[in-house]
Amino acid sequence: MIGPTTLGSLPYLRNYRSKRASSYDPAGNNSDWWTVEPGQTAKLLETDKPGCIKHIWMTVGNDDTFPRKLVLRMFWDGEDSPSVEVPLGDFFGIGHGIFKNFTSLPLQMSPDDGRGMNCWFPMPFDAARIEITSETDKAVNVYFYIHYEEYDQPHGPEIARFHAQWRREANTEGWCSEKLNNDNLFDIWNRHPNVTGEDNYVILEAEGNGIYVGCNLNIDVFEPQANDWYGEGDDMIFIDGEPWPPSLHGTGTEDYICTAFGPRTEFSAPYHGITLYSGTPEWPWSGKNSMYRFHIEDPVRFRKSIRVTIEHGHANKLSNDYSSTAYWYQIEPHASFPALLPVAERLPRA
Repeated sequence: MIGPTTLGSLPYLRNYRSKRASSYDPAGNNSDWWTVEPGQTAKLLETDKPGCIKHIWMTVGNDDTFPRKLVLRMFWDGEDSPSVEVPLGDFFGIGHGIFKNFTSLPLQMSPDDGRGMNCWFPMPFDAARIEITSETDKAVNVYFYIHYEEYDQPHGPEIARFHAQWRREANTEGWCSEKLNNDNLFDIWNRHPNVTGEDNYVILEAEGNGIYVGCNLNIDVFEPQANDWYGEGDDMIFIDGEPWPPSLHGTGTEDYICTAFGPRTEFSAPYHGITLYSGTPEWPWSGKNSMYRFHIEDPVRFRKSIRVTIEHGHANKLSNDYSSTAYWYQIEPHASFPALLPVAERLPRA
């Protein structure tokens, strides 16, 4: 029923009705936005007809601090607990409260300077409600399109629902306070015992039957070091409650996002990229950095549970600011999300 949407499938005329929710001005004027006041929640879409969201476009005017102060929530099939709960900017692919141009297959921030935010993840539902809540200091103008298909019949039990969850650990507890140089770098690594992932930064922890389809990861290196960097942290994905070692154990953060050898260049591709690099020649692993990895061609299957984690530096030795948004599909119901941090604890470091 949902159907593929590649170029090759376009001539096949599926049975659906094209629908759109948008912020257009019904009076016919050019005030094509919704004004959302501080503390207000606005419903962008509400329908009790089966369908599938195919595209979301949004932009925000009147306040450039919106990326971490506006929260996007999505509810499927009459559920009380949201399946999506993410600060707006993070949902569309970049953290640190910023927006800038980048291109991936499912998410894009488009000119002007990343203000045109797009999502292409398909989101099937039998009923849907999408809300945005403002925790800004003044009124903001929200512009949006939500393109979706409407169907005559509900989805079958095999169709999973889209989920997204945001997390932040503003100060990961690293065990090493030594400033490294080339003489003691490997000595420190080798004398620390191997870890089993217990102290890793957690990108996603979910229960149920589904697939993990990727994340964006944001790291603020507030204690820069010349020869040591966050990229030595391995990704570890534990499936269905398995013990150590996990089925999927990686070799480094830059390897997980499909780059290599401490990349120092911003780059975006359909499934992986570095959207923000803030290093300098003197301190190459410093400041705010953002990256993404989407498992579109290689989704990670789980049937009972999944725990997606990554070390903060080798053997979790570094103290930095980590935040992330995980994207996945699963059969409902989903486990309760961790409580979303208050707005003051979501804001980036200066």
